[in-house]
Amino acid sequence: MPGTSFFHQARNKAASNQRLYDVCQKLTSDELTIRRAAFSSTILEILNHILTVDWYYLDAMVCGGRGLDCLANDMPFADIRKLANAQRDQDLKLMSFCDQIDEKDAIRAVELERKDKQTSFETVADILSHLFVYQTHQRGQVHAHLANTSQSPPPLDDYHLEYDAPFPRVDFSALGGKGA
Repeated sequence: MPGTSFFHQARNKAASNQRLYDVCQKLTSDELTIRRAAFSSTILEILNHILTVDWYYLDAMVCGGRGLDCLANDMPFADIRKLANAQRDQDLKLMSFCDQIDEKDAIRAVELERKDKQTSFETVADILSHLFVYQTHQRGQVHAHLANTSQSPPPLDDYHLEYDAPFPRVDFSALGGKGA
């Protein structure tokens, strides 16, 4: 069932984001905003980018009508705690969306407005697959940045298997117990 598969991917994404934000919220302002040689963006810029890309793709999949306006502000949040809350809210929305996907919705064509004034059509399934892989890459950049800060990078890949039970669980009770 597509919904179950995408829901688990969305839950993994949310758990990884939560762990990353738990660490990033302990950074100093300088650590959040310093440019490092490995990447051109700061930790705060990358985290904001993850959120705006989430806004863009979910808006398209639910026909929200915002389109490129979702990407208009590269830095909607200068405060890490407000950004963490906004990302958690968005993760919960994405999890809820993914939980509702059926086979028909997974192959539904979605119109995407692109920056070059072009329009493309992609399926919900392809958009979600792209989103999960793309944001794994983005979180990896933040993870690499954290190696040069006062905080150790958190584990982002251990949360779901029984073997991983000793790692802290992320509380998804806002979904009525479905995500726990």
